[in-house]
Amino acid sequence: MKSNQSVGITGIDAEGIAHEPPLPKQYGTELLVLKEGKGVYLWDVQGNKYLDFGSGIAVNAMGYGVEEIARIAAEQIRKIVHTSNLYTTEPTLSLAAKLVASGPFQAVHFGNSGTEANETALKYARLYAKRKRGKGHHTFLTFTHAFHGRTMGALSVTPTEAYREPFEPLVPGVEVCPYNDVEALKRIVDDRFAGIIVEVVQGEGGLEVMRPEFAKALNEIRDTYDLILIADEVQTGLGRTGYLYASEAVGLKPDIITLAKPLAGGLPLSATLIPEKINALLRVGDHGSTFGGGPVTTAVASYLWDTVSNPSFLKEVQEKGKFLGELLEALREEYSSGAVRLTRVRGMGLLRGLEVEVEEGDLGDWMKQILQVARKEGILVLRSGKNVIRIAPPLVISRKEIEEGIETLRRALKSLAS
Repeated sequence: MKSNQSVGITGIDAEGIAHEPPLPKQYGTELLVLKEGKGVYLWDVQGNKYLDFGSGIAVNAMGYGVEEIARIAAEQIRKIVHTSNLYTTEPTLSLAAKLVASGPFQAVHFGNSGTEANETALKYARLYAKRKRGKGHHTFLTFTHAFHGRTMGALSVTPTEAYREPFEPLVPGVEVCPYNDVEALKRIVDDRFAGIIVEVVQGEGGLEVMRPEFAKALNEIRDTYDLILIADEVQTGLGRTGYLYASEAVGLKPDIITLAKPLAGGLPLSATLIPEKINALLRVGDHGSTFGGGPVTTAVASYLWDTVSNPSFLKEVQEKGKFLGELLEALREEYSSGAVRLTRVRGMGLLRGLEVEVEEGDLGDWMKQILQVARKEGILVLRSGKNVIRIAPPLVISRKEIEEGIETLRRALKSLAS
């Protein structure tokens, strides 16, 4: 057995890339090693600077180096770090009251991640159907290109084969409907179903946006069969689209809303908001979470909630989202032909995407090159689906910083096209 000595980090090159890190290969064998951040900028261990157009996959809504978040967390840590759910604390109760007041909800279950929030929602939907309508009403409906998480239940309602195949068989009783297809929705759903889970903007599925007529049909189907309609707002909730919840933008009226990514300012926290009709059927021990809703994460989350739920903050995000969309459309027109083509602007608010087509070669290789060249130019962007550059900067980004980011992305595309 090796002695308990500190082990140095090796294999980091001049670009701040760690090669063959001691982490599971599922994350890749080359990872950028970040050291610190301020505002919307990040620096790696070699001192290279990046404009962050990814926010840690839409998590760091307030950016980096936020003194108030550090103060709140440190102050709460000095008081009490953890209680379990056998007890509660004032920060937990305070945040819960704020979340419940945001819609037709009576209670909130706290977890730690988006997949946990969605697992909870699925469990509640099945519990409601069984206790309200009896056995045989347990089927879930999900949609093409959806992504709801990587635990077994959430993965079962994630129809992309690449995510599913290594872990099958998954939880049975799931059917898939084409996204935004009203007629298909009406054909598929009947009394067998317990619930429907859907994203307003498909975060991992190419940033398709729900059409209002599809939202209307979902609301009507739910009422017809007394289903539980679940809005997965893990990526779109809390101001990302310019609305507190993206559901508001399209007229979707879910029974359950799931939240996570930005909720605690970068700390792990999720929330599953439920109505009275579900809460009334729950019994002690039906579900739980040891770490969910701890005093530190909920104390920080209250600060974030107070910030992003402010109407003036949401209005600013809407305006910046419109500005970003206009710049992206101009960039798309500029690269509408050539070896690398931008064919469509997708998304909503500050969750946007550029659809990519290539003249020849493997599309996956091209997407990898785009992200790598963008990083070398000094901007971090993400990928969504097979061919969409995903852009999700911190919500506090300025117009000047948005312009800087688009110009940096333009340079990256120019170098690839030449």
